[in-house]
Amino acid sequence: MIVFERAPAKINLSLDVLGKRDDGFHEVEMISTSIDLADRIELMSSVDNVIHVAADNQYVPNDERNLAYKAALAFKNKYQIDKGVQIKITKNIPVSAGLGGGSSDAAAVLRGLNKLWSVGAGKHELALIGSGIGSDVPFCVYGTTAIGTGHGEKIRELPAPPPFLVILAKPNIGISTRHIFPKVNMKEIMHPDTSEVIAALEGKDFSKLATAAGNALERVTFSLFPSVEQIKEKMVKAGADGVLMSGSGPTMVGLVQQYSKAKRIYNGLRGFCDEVFVVQLLDRR
Repeated sequence: MIVFERAPAKINLSLDVLGKRDDGFHEVEMISTSIDLADRIELMSSVDNVIHVAADNQYVPNDERNLAYKAALAFKNKYQIDKGVQIKITKNIPVSAGLGGGSSDAAAVLRGLNKLWSVGAGKHELALIGSGIGSDVPFCVYGTTAIGTGHGEKIRELPAPPPFLVILAKPNIGISTRHIFPKVNMKEIMHPDTSEVIAALEGKDFSKLATAAGNALERVTFSLFPSVEQIKEKMVKAGADGVLMSGSGPTMVGLVQQYSKAKRIYNGLRGFCDEVFVVQLLDRR
């Protein structure tokens, strides 16, 4: 039996850093939603009790460093499964981009193994397993629109956003979250208005959402990688209704309602960025 799962990318609509915790993690408040740029995960059970990972991207490890591997191991340990699995990952989401690609792959493995081995676990249970793998994995298990608190592992679903198109622009650099968070200065941070973003979602108000969307990590990432700030400036100048960085970067996210405007911004960025996409939201509840 073979199980296929889509692993959608996620974007932040708001990302705030509230302080540093005793365990070394930062307390965050992140509103995220899924988009229709996705990796493809193929799972096939094997009798050798070994986890095999094969990704088609040279920058993605095929060993225990891969979050998909960690997800399979955590699932096997949790439910005491004495079988192996072959995991094939077809990458479409840019790597180290702030779009949660690795976390979404891990979440897809949890969902897929739940089907493959007929375990019958609910989303909440899978999200709990995911919280031990990475802070974005619990959100990716749900994959709708949600706010994550703690270090991202506590999930509360929110209303779906109003309809809009998303422009993604990633420069030719990769950024690790572990590289950005230690450089956060809580005295200098600019906090987005999370409550205003939630109100915009509840009221299906695109204008309010585009104005309120923001990311407290931008200042840190911009200081280290000026090219990321240049992309934001280009998007704003081109007329995007809202622009913010996703995760710790480097991908910039533009929010627009008109396809003609999205296409114009896309064309303007293609000469400046290696990877530019126009995508839709997945959460259409």
